[in-house]
Amino acid sequence: MRATLLNCSLKRSPEPSHTQMLAESVVAAMKGWGVETTSYRLVDLRLAHGVATDLGAGDDWPRVHAAITTSQILIVATPTWVGHPSSLAQQAIERMDAMIAETDEDGRPIAYDRVAGVVVTGNEDGAHHVISEIAGALVDIGFTIPGQAWTYWNRGPGPGPSFSEISEGHAWSYATGRTMASNLVSVAKALADRPMPVTVG
Repeated sequence: MRATLLNCSLKRSPEPSHTQMLAESVVAAMKGWGVETTSYRLVDLRLAHGVATDLGAGDDWPRVHAAITTSQILIVATPTWVGHPSSLAQQAIERMDAMIAETDEDGRPIAYDRVAGVVVTGNEDGAHHVISEIAGALVDIGFTIPGQAWTYWNRGPGPGPSFSEISEGHAWSYATGRTMASNLVSVAKALADRPMPVTVG
């Protein structure tokens, strides 16, 4: 089983990413279930703006799209900025919009039978709002969102230290991430055994 992780941090490599740190705990838990994960830090790629899968020369999204559509699990990981997902998370959703009209060789929507989850970090509140925005968009695209397919960490209202700067709340975030990993893998296996039916009309 394969997974794709989209890290929507605004920090370029090699600068440490708080979002990547929490997301990697989910990746590690999934690895225990035999899942191989490909990770992309979107800020390091050249991503054209638009709602098509391939926007021509210099656009790196097609290889991200290929990873998503050959994986059974998608994780979107984003920091919180002014109570919302990062601009790169929104751009990823916009690029995945094209998948609504894409089908596999059997004519089934390309995102069907794939599960998705969300990881959120930030030193301000708003994690549940961010999870809801991303999860809702992924459902529209065709992904299945298992129960409790998310984990997050935030410092609470107002400015303060970031994820890697304190240990407060980490145990809960990591434990929730392990549950997220288990639920994602469990539902992905169930869909592999019993694919979603496609009804017309």
